[in-house]
Amino acid sequence: MANILVLYHSNTGNTKRMAEYVFEGASKPGINKVKLLPVEDANAEDIRWCDGIAIGSPTNMGITSWQMKKFWDEIGDEIWGKIDGRIGCAFSSSGGWGGGSEITCMSLLTILINYGFLVFGVPDYVADKFTLHYGAVTAGEPRHQSEIDACKKLGERLSHWTGKYFQ
Repeated sequence: MANILVLYHSNTGNTKRMAEYVFEGASKPGINKVKLLPVEDANAEDIRWCDGIAIGSPTNMGITSWQMKKFWDEIGDEIWGKIDGRIGCAFSSSGGWGGGSEITCMSLLTILINYGFLVFGVPDYVADKFTLHYGAVTAGEPRHQSEIDACKKLGERLSHWTGKYFQ
């Protein structure tokens, strides 16, 4: 079975709620083992364990939170060159629409690319004019069904791609 990690940092609980929906979407009985983990409790072994990862961060000044960036900076020597070819995606919450969540997703994907992850976006629309090309994004807590569906769809797609490559 493939292993999926949903790794997140959350200041207010909004990104944590998104992570829970991504986790729900990725949890496919008999296909994958899925772990939900806040970044402050994670270590290099968690990254080595996973075949696929969804990383989430609140938007902080238009980019990834320093806590998420610090995590990847600190484990670099332990995992560099040892996790190439795994699958990754991103999600982010911001204070409002247009607050930088898609840019944050791009910065998260850039981190994963630098470690050799194969990253993806999702071209599907989960509601009218609501897509997740760069990852799932919300303004605040995911309250509307389209926001919840975007998080679940991201997890489903991660489960799908990870299952294809690591079964």
